[in-house]
Amino acid sequence: MTSPTENVADLSAFAGTWILDPSQTSIVFHTKAMWLMNVKGAFKAIEGSGAVGADGSVSGSIVLDAASVDTNKKKRDNHLRTADFFEVDTYPTITFEVTNAHPKGAGKVELPGELTIHGATRPVTLLADVDVTGSSATVSAEADIDRSAWGLTWAKMGAGLANHVVINARFTKA
Repeated sequence: MTSPTENVADLSAFAGTWILDPSQTSIVFHTKAMWLMNVKGAFKAIEGSGAVGADGSVSGSIVLDAASVDTNKKKRDNHLRTADFFEVDTYPTITFEVTNAHPKGAGKVELPGELTIHGATRPVTLLADVDVTGSSATVSAEADIDRSAWGLTWAKMGAGLANHVVINARFTKA
């Protein structure tokens, strides 16, 4: 893409290797804790890359540091790192592997892939906005994740299992 509004019908125009810039990437989640209390948190990306083939095929990954979970409440963050949730000593990363891409017009791309959390892998499809300017690309997507699908079922006093995740990932062409 050469502009943020360009239709991404032909992904082969972006053939090459793209490297994630963790410092320009944000992964934020929103969930419900006890009853109606909303909680916002974030994870830090460690690494990632993407490859676009001359035929328009796409693959890639983003790796998050599970121990980086930050909700601005130390006691809660420490609990999230335990076996009740992410068990970061055993499962130090959260990974999303993109297996393909399907252009959806107006700068949107459907990204089917596999999300691995807490040692469990499940299919997830993201509808992403893609903005490519020169040699950088920003991929933005939102998804609703039911954490129980990954075995994360601990809940107390009405805590929700649903999480709304917002991803803004910046890549540069290698």
